[in-house]
Amino acid sequence: MVDESPQSSSSTPDAAAADPSLAGDDSGYVVVARRYRPKDFTQLVGQEHVGQALTNAIETGRVGHAYLFTGARGVGKTSTARIFAKALNNPGGASAEFDHENDIAQAIDAGEDIDVIEIDGASNRGIDEIRSLRANVGVRPSRARFKIYIIDEVHMLTTAAFNALLKTLEEPPEHVKFIFCTTDPEKLPITVLSRCQRFDFAPVEVPKIVGRLREIVISEQIDADDQALELIARRAAGSMRDSQSLLEQVLSFCSGKLTPDQVHSMLGTADDQRLHALAQSMAARDPAETLQQLDLAVDAGIDAGRLAEQLLGYFRDLMAVTVGCQPSMQRHTPASMYDELQNLGNQWGLQTVLAVVGMLDETLVRIRHSVYGRVLLEATVIQICSLPDLQAVADLAAAAAQQKPLAGANSRNNPAAVPRASAAEKKKVTPGPEHSAGPMSEVQSTVPSAAVASAPAKSGPTSSEPTGSVQSAASSGPPAASRSQASAAEPAAPIPAAPIPAAPIPAAPIPAAPIPAAPIPAAPIPAAKTGAVSIPLSAANLSKLIDAASQGVEPMTASFISTAHCSLKDESTIKMEFPAGAGLALKRMDLPEHRGPFCEALSALAGQKVGIELVASKRAADPKAAPAKAVSPKQSAKERMERMREIEAHPWVQTCVEQFDAQIVKVDPKR
Repeated sequence: MVDESPQSSSSTPDAAAADPSLAGDDSGYVVVARRYRPKDFTQLVGQEHVGQALTNAIETGRVGHAYLFTGARGVGKTSTARIFAKALNNPGGASAEFDHENDIAQAIDAGEDIDVIEIDGASNRGIDEIRSLRANVGVRPSRARFKIYIIDEVHMLTTAAFNALLKTLEEPPEHVKFIFCTTDPEKLPITVLSRCQRFDFAPVEVPKIVGRLREIVISEQIDADDQALELIARRAAGSMRDSQSLLEQVLSFCSGKLTPDQVHSMLGTADDQRLHALAQSMAARDPAETLQQLDLAVDAGIDAGRLAEQLLGYFRDLMAVTVGCQPSMQRHTPASMYDELQNLGNQWGLQTVLAVVGMLDETLVRIRHSVYGRVLLEATVIQICSLPDLQAVADLAAAAAQQKPLAGANSRNNPAAVPRASAAEKKKVTPGPEHSAGPMSEVQSTVPSAAVASAPAKSGPTSSEPTGSVQSAASSGPPAASRSQASAAEPAAPIPAAPIPAAPIPAAPIPAAPIPAAPIPAAPIPAAKTGAVSIPLSAANLSKLIDAASQGVEPMTASFISTAHCSLKDESTIKMEFPAGAGLALKRMDLPEHRGPFCEALSALAGQKVGIELVASKRAADPKAAPAKAVSPKQSAKERMERMREIEAHPWVQTCVEQFDAQIVKVDPKR
């Protein structure tokens, strides 16, 4: 009997030849994956939860009649089924701690025990095989306590075979146990799933695979670097059997000490530094250097499809580091590269990294169906080099939504600029009351897709022709120059508001109060909201009060007010009577967004709380009466030029001009 523990010295070809259960071929050599197969629950690696559950079931006598083991390939499903069978058929009684030397355990390991029947579901998937199984279920075991059926890849059975098995699976004889193993449980009928106790086998973590591989190389008396073992473990993608097969393949290739270079050479993969250099050249927007790096990798014997897979894994780790994960979350790169990945993520931006991940995934699908994999990969990396700064677009949109100046917009292109705020810092930013409105809300910006891919901002002559929207300089001529480099570098500094004359109020000119400097240039504030002039509420002043308050509300609200006939009801209430044909205006004026601002404007001008009462007139509308005129404030040429200068000096607008290489061609009039 061969002891398969890593410390055993009997794990040699001679010992394997002495044990018929390990005889793999005529030479007597047994592969590593079979030689170091776990023998009991304590040797299971990465599936401790399954081993503990089955151990407790045996010790408490709660053993079910049907079990379903699911999980990826090579994670220990069949090995666990054999261990469970040995524990149940232990000669001394069911026990999680059994003797490996007894005849039943040896026969089960060799697959020769007559009471433990292993069936391959892929080659025995028809109804005839299941009928034969049902006929033999009633026969009691020959020498053990239970007759155990282990069906591997059970999802390959046909629908008719499953239907024939259902009744036996639900109520089998007391001496029969079923253990099903599958990599695709979704293909099993729900009627089968409901009759089984399901255990999900998780992929084995990389550190645990490395630890097991270390035990194997020590037992084999081979010197190996930890980095080489980690490369093999990462390549196995959570499969313990795959890692052991790769280890045996590399051991056959190398001579002497096992090194990372030998692993890459044998597996045809790129090393981490080559991947990092390729990513850096793409981040630097250098297509020529990127193609040269790609050519060197292919010349070194790395397949284009394999390189695309490695790049996808690399950018997955880059994405995890960029969002703030710890080095333990890296799955495809070593933890020692954490700082390098963090710097590259800050340079590139999360949104750009996410776009690269999507492009590489699509390229992998195309490579699998094409014979020109290298050309597809080269085209993809050039597209990545030409990607716009998507993170800058996202930052600009977030700043506009929060109505805050954008700081450090060019931090990726200018090392001296302010670095981008982290995700945790962005969550703390909340818009204050002073940012509730601003000129930016009145600028129509239309940025074509070509403008998004522009280079850093260029300088050019200022255009003073306000005849369009913000557009790409590539399609509309030279861009407008920024007011100053200092204002672009420090957009958060307060910008004094230019003196703007107040809008005239009919019959009662009200001087405009001075507007203090603010971080965001403020739009002209109506005199009604400043509280500088008071109009007492009286019958004589009612017309002036209504006209002045109409100037401080939205144009639509003012149009509703002009429809009504206003009169003084009492000392604090104004009665607004709407004609019979103005029912819609009455309903709209009664809404909070129209009624509230008008009452506030009246109260501010009158110096007291003023309310309004809306009533519908019972008199018919006068057909000769002139229709109400829509309020459309007009601006003089001087006011338009002042507003144009104010918008051009705004930090948001300057950031758009610099980031998208655009120019201001139209500014909507103030409402």
